[in-house]
Amino acid sequence: MKYMLLVCGDDTADASGTAPVEPWVEELGDRGVRLHGHRLALPAEAVTVRVRGGEVLRTDGPFAETKEYVAGFDVLECDTLEEAVEAAARHPVATVGAMEVRPFWPFDGEQGAEDEIRALDAERPGTAAFREAVEDVLGGVTWPLTRQVLESRVHVDESVAFGHALVRLRGTRGDGRPLEEVLRVTTGYRNPGLGWRIVHEHISPATGRAGERS
Repeated sequence: MKYMLLVCGDDTADASGTAPVEPWVEELGDRGVRLHGHRLALPAEAVTVRVRGGEVLRTDGPFAETKEYVAGFDVLECDTLEEAVEAAARHPVATVGAMEVRPFWPFDGEQGAEDEIRALDAERPGTAAFREAVEDVLGGVTWPLTRQVLESRVHVDESVAFGHALVRLRGTRGDGRPLEEVLRVTTGYRNPGLGWRIVHEHISPATGRAGERS
C-alpha cells in the first residue's frame, strides 16, 4: 500500500545537528520502500488560492502562519502502516520536526481501470493522432482501415498505465496497392482524476521507422 509522508519542519528548532537525509533516501530507495519525493521551497514562496463568490483570491504565503510547515514529501510503499511509521521515525527531520504518515485513497481496482482503458483504445483508430502515427510508419493509406488486435497487455498503477499491443491493419495504400501490416503499439495513459487519457503513443512495424504522438 502507498503512503504519503509529509515532512514537517519547525522554524523554531535548531536543525544544525540534524543528520543528512541522503542515507535514508538511498537505503529506502534500494529496498523499494521509497518510490519518490522531493524537498519543497520555504513557506514564504507559497501562494494560497481561494475562490469565494466566483472571485479568485490569491494570497502570497502559506495557508496559515505557524511555526510548523511542510518542508518536503516522500511516497512510500509498505505492507503495513506500522512499516511506514517505522520508516518515518528514521527520517532525520523526525528529531526536530514531525512526520505525518497518511495512506493514499484506496485504488478503485486494476480491473475497472483496465476496462476503461480498453474502451478508450476501441475509440482510438478514429483519432487524428492515431492516423498521423500510422501514416508516419506506412506512408499514404486510404481510410478507413480494418484493425484487428492480435495481442494486448495493460499494466495499471493508480494514475499511470502502459499498454502494449500487436495490431494487424488491412486496407488500401495511397497508390491503390493492398495493405496488410502488423504494428507494435505502445501507449502511455494518465488519469489526472477525471478519467483516463492517452498521453503518448509509439507505433512501429516489425522493421522500418516508427511513429510517435504525445
